[in-house]
Amino acid sequence: MSQIKSKKRVADHGEVFTSAREINAMLDLVNQETENIESTFLEPACGSGNFLSEILSRKLNVVRERYRKNQLEYERYAFIAVSSIYGIELLEDNVKECKSNLFQLFSTHYKTIFKKNCKDKLLKSIKYILEKNIICGDALTLNTTNLNPTPITFSQWSSLGSNKIKRKDFCYKSMINQTSPSELQLFSDLGEVQYIPTPVKDYPPLHFLYISDAESN
Repeated sequence: MSQIKSKKRVADHGEVFTSAREINAMLDLVNQETENIESTFLEPACGSGNFLSEILSRKLNVVRERYRKNQLEYERYAFIAVSSIYGIELLEDNVKECKSNLFQLFSTHYKTIFKKNCKDKLLKSIKYILEKNIICGDALTLNTTNLNPTPITFSQWSSLGSNKIKRKDFCYKSMINQTSPSELQLFSDLGEVQYIPTPVKDYPPLHFLYISDAESN
């Protein structure tokens, strides 16, 4: 893949894509995390998803090796793998391409293993997760880039066991602002202050195959 789409995009937006070799070299430095199904990754300038696709691929390889003999377990952990990946991108066409690339990657993994037994409901859930986790916005202003900009909001997807997922929405600004005295603070095992932002919305737990139903609640 070319590292640029056009000279104009480079001049206007500084858009230069990272090569596959460089991506793999950097991710190899944190290989333990890329192979942890639940480890969270946020790419603040995700482009068409080169980094995120490689991270997802590594996670799905782990899911396949561990759970391919149990379809429900595979589906639950594959859902968790996708839900742990987040991206912000300034250009709308890149956002659409990123979502499409990640979905096709997941779909290929899933259909290769389970073929005709694949569930449309899971594919719908994965599309929904990607719509929420890959945001068209500006990581510097912390706002979306549509006609009526609003603060970037991300959803946290927490597994509760028994195939239930708990969703909480957080304002991205509050997640990186660690100086607000009104927010709850906890201490890590090392005695360091841990910042816990307040969610802007809290949803009831749902089965991961029906997670898109939260929108109507």
